[in-house]
Amino acid sequence: MVKCHLSRILGEKKLKISDVARDTGLNRGTITRLYHETAVRIDFEVLEVLCTYLHCELSELLTIEV
Repeated sequence: MVKCHLSRILGEKKLKISDVARDTGLNRGTITRLYHETAVRIDFEVLEVLCTYLHCELSELLTIEV
């Protein structure tokens, strides 16, 4: 299972979903689905924008848990 750590990262950086949506131009629904880990799929472009915005590596944002 793929685990998304967006909620933890946003909490650590004291950011809200609305901040990320406004600052990146990403769809708020996409960010919300990642935040709540209900996303079924995600575009590489979204991952790139999020990692750049949050100054993190992809491996910090997503992990695979067995």
